[in-house]
Order: sequence, then structure tokens, then C-alpha cells
Amino acid sequence: MIPALSASPTAPAPIDRDRSFPAGQMPRLLAVANQKGGVGKTTTAVNLATALAAVGKRVLLVDLDPQGNASTGLGVKRSDIRKSAYDLLFEEGLNAAELAVATKVPGLYVVPSSMHLAGAEIELVTAKRREYRLREALRRPLPFDYVITDCPPSLSLVTLNALVAVDAIVVPLQCEFYALEGLSHLVKTIDRVRQHFNPKLDIHGVLLTMYDPRNRLSGAVADDVREYFGEKVYQTVIPRNVRLSEAPSYGLPAIVYDMKCPGAQAYIRLAGEIIRREKKLQSDLATLQNDSRAQNQDKKVSV
Repeated sequence: MIPALSASPTAPAPIDRDRSFPAGQMPRLLAVANQKGGVGKTTTAVNLATALAAVGKRVLLVDLDPQGNASTGLGVKRSDIRKSAYDLLFEEGLNAAELAVATKVPGLYVVPSSMHLAGAEIELVTAKRREYRLREALRRPLPFDYVITDCPPSLSLVTLNALVAVDAIVVPLQCEFYALEGLSHLVKTIDRVRQHFNPKLDIHGVLLTMYDPRNRLSGAVADDVREYFGEKVYQTVIPRNVRLSEAPSYGLPAIVYDMKCPGAQAYIRLAGEIIRREKKLQSDLATLQNDSRAQNQDKKVSV
């Protein structure tokens, strides 16, 4: 059993803000986004966050969807919410760690959603620096290794805030034909965000969800996506699984509800794959920085 999930505390412990993080450490910021609904976006956000926490990472899940499914799926009661992701967008200087609510999963915290987010779209239209509200709240040293944002199923100003704020996007893609059409729109939006707001934004990976090996269409969609995106498509595939659908009704991630089910096991593998990609990205970045320093040194010597 994964160590982090072996305990089931009756009352979640408060966040340990005294944990010694390197000075100025920025968390890795990921968004789970797809403007099409019903593709497994919230299921992915909740279970990926849980799986990362299970292997010892400190994870903050920011629930930006007004429906609040990620919050309820982690056992957060609406009546207990005092501050939410809405406040993170509109209260300047607010620290995300101050809004973090502990869950029953050790190391996993959530900034819950609230119904106020339903009106955030209208309020953002006239807000100053409306595209950068979330970026200014999250781009700071925080006591987390990962901050994962669960975006609403639309290309709205709230979603735009998430894309401007994060380093990379995890794109859940249902293995159906219409999902491919929606993906093309998302890719165009990401390109525009790169051009105007966040030049370093990247697609971390495309995640095939609701895969049914008995369905020829699932295989055909998977083949098309892998042909187009290549290595950007995760090797891990999330199967259709009843347990994934049942778990939220108990206020639990599927990995806690039934860790042995195929869906939970797939998200555990996904977390491992993401961690491996992260290590490779860090290694490649370090190599580029070393090469750049060496070139600068050579220039100084030649001068």
C-alpha cells in the first residue's frame, strides 16, 4: 500500500507552514484544462493530486470550477467554506496557503470553489490586469511542490487566468470523435496565450481518458492523437471504470475509495509518469543553463 494513504485521520491536520523549503522555491504550476465538459477533467485533477501526495509531494489543488466538484470530491463541505478560489482571484495580496483546506489525504490541500465563481466571469471583464489575477496570487514561494488548478469546462476569463498563471497544462481527452474537434480549439487558445500573456506555457501532456479497448473508436482516436502529438501523449491511459464515478459521492478520491480498481491504478501510474517527465525537464533545463554559462564565459575570454 502507498504509505501516504495508509492513514485515515478523522480530522485533517492543519497545513505545516514551517516545513523547510529552499528559499524562494516556486511550486510547479499545472492546470488540468479542456473546454469540453465530461472528459474526466475534475476526476483527473483530484486523483492526480492525490497520487502525487501519496508519493510524498505537497500538493495544493485550486478548484476554479463554479460547480465545485473537485472540492466536494475531496470531502469539503460547502457550509465550511469561508474563503475560496473567488477570493484568490479578487483579493489582492492574498496568499494561497492561507486559503488551503486540509483534506483526509496527508499532504493534499485544496482551495475550494464557491458559487461566487459563477459571477467571476462578469466581474473580471472590468477588473484591472484581469488576465493576471491568478498569476499574481500563485507565482510566489509557497509550501507546496505542486499547485494544480482544476479549470471550468469553457474557454472563459477564469480559464484564461489559469493558463496565464501556470507552467504547463495537462489535457484530458475523452476517446471520442468530438473530443478531437474540441482539442484543436484548445491548442489554438494555448498558442494565443503564449503569444500575448505567457510565452513559457507548454502542454505537459495529453491524457487519454474513458478508454474502452472493446470500442474500435477508442483505439482510432488514441492512434490519431498519438500521431499528431507524439511524445506529448502520456503512455498511461485512463480506462472507463465505475469506481471512478462512484468515489466522488463518498467525498473521496478514487485512489482512497478503491486503490486497487483499474482507474485508481492508472492515475497512480500517471503520477509516476509526470514525475519522471518533470525530472527530465529539470535535467534538460540545467543542461541548457550550463551551456549558456559556458558560452558566456567563452565570449568573455575571447574579448
